[in-house]
Amino acid sequence: MFDFSILYDYVGRLLPFDGLKARFMQQALVGLLLIAPMTAAMGVQVINFRMAFFADAISHSAFAGVALGLIFAVSPQWTMPLFGLFVGLAIMAMQRRSALSTDTVIGVVFAGVMAFGLAIVSRDANVARDLQRFLYGDILTIGDAGILTLAALLIVVMIFQAWSYNRLLYIGLNPAVAQAHGVRVADYQFAFAGLLALVVMLSIWAVGVLLVTAL
Repeated sequence: MFDFSILYDYVGRLLPFDGLKARFMQQALVGLLLIAPMTAAMGVQVINFRMAFFADAISHSAFAGVALGLIFAVSPQWTMPLFGLFVGLAIMAMQRRSALSTDTVIGVVFAGVMAFGLAIVSRDANVARDLQRFLYGDILTIGDAGILTLAALLIVVMIFQAWSYNRLLYIGLNPAVAQAHGVRVADYQFAFAGLLALVVMLSIWAVGVLLVTAL
């Protein structure tokens, strides 16, 4: 495990406020500084692809992901992002095979996933009591493992953006013309949807379902 003590100490010296003297506050600030540029960068293509409700659909699938983890005795830290990734790829697959608009497909999946998650969660009182954590997040409990995961994801997102930004912009404007000019439209669409799903799901642990959409 990497030692982020130097980074936290630097944050404390750079911002010498009383509230940032505590280590958990320094970790929370570093976590937010990693999340903000990821969500902002991915948000450009979210609007370009007319997928404004995509983050809502993915974030609300967190309930079902956590519930499935508890049912199969697997850590929700694994089942939640994996289920979110599955939902994101499913939305993109349905959108490509349907004449419906992207927002319509997202709305259908959103309703189904939300109903499925709440149906499972309502069966377990312990899970129901933890829903508030997913609504508002728990940024003050983020640790070195969470920081490392977010940092790795940020690197992947920025490399993906640097490599494919123009192609994604082209696809958003006209996927048929982009395909005619040799752009692998399906590959980029699925890669974007999967990466966006991971960004949303990992951000939920920190800022919650309500704020991740705003970010």
